[in-house]
Amino acid sequence: MRFSTLLRHLREGAKNIIRNGWMSFASMSSIFISLFILGTFFLLAMNVNSMAGQMESQVQIRVYLQLNVEQAKMTELQNKIGNLTEVSKVTFVSKAEGLELLRKNLGKENEDLLEGYDNEKNPLPDSFTVDVYDPQSIEAAAQQIDAINKADETQPISKIKYGQGTVETLFKVTNAVRNIGIVIVVGLSVTAMFLISNTIKMTILARRREIGIMKLVGATNSFIRWPFFIEGALIGIISSIVTTVLILIGYSQLVKLTQMEMSLMMIKLVTLEESGLLTAALLIGLGTLIGIWGSTISVRKYLKV
Repeated sequence: MRFSTLLRHLREGAKNIIRNGWMSFASMSSIFISLFILGTFFLLAMNVNSMAGQMESQVQIRVYLQLNVEQAKMTELQNKIGNLTEVSKVTFVSKAEGLELLRKNLGKENEDLLEGYDNEKNPLPDSFTVDVYDPQSIEAAAQQIDAINKADETQPISKIKYGQGTVETLFKVTNAVRNIGIVIVVGLSVTAMFLISNTIKMTILARRREIGIMKLVGATNSFIRWPFFIEGALIGIISSIVTTVLILIGYSQLVKLTQMEMSLMMIKLVTLEESGLLTAALLIGLGTLIGIWGSTISVRKYLKV
């Protein structure tokens, strides 16, 4: 195709949007509404997935030692646990640190519960806090730590805790939330594609007579298709860009307004830097694809060009 012909098709495609103002507005409105709902749910799904990840990342194994375990044995045990493939970090927590942490967690209103306890009189044992690479493998890591303990004739570990029962339920809930989010986003994407493409098809069907006249005067199929192809692409691009800008502006304001409240609840929303590019790529790419697809299918199939 010559460059001059391409410019002609671009001009005609742009003119068609203005010339058929109400139908173009209807198509753009359909794209805007569909993509706005999709973009909102996509950001919601990203945040739900992020929150699920935050909850999972807080899952740790607490390994409580027997009283009066020798320092050499503690170091040996820490090295063995740290060498497990699932384990990312092992932190030693002395009984003094454990008492201070317990006092902090209880708060001032319950500080009398620990009255009389100090570093000299401390009922808590030394312990390890074990972090894993994959939270889903925490049970397997706990079982391997238990195996290390049983293989040692002194059995220096008195108790291993990782929230048995609760952790499994948490993983089931977070996995279900992730799967539901994926299903909703995919379902909305498919719905948006059919809704928008049908609107664009109606726009082109309303101009059946115009295309028929072009055929009568000898216009080729390619000559007729290209302006509609460009028109659909422009409708999709313009609508999706407007939708993306409004959604991202609204989301950035939401993050700013709720940042303090979310921080107090130990919840962190996905930042605009983390979500903006992916959201823009999804909405603009999908809007453009739908605009082109709807125009191409309509001209070829429904108008029998």
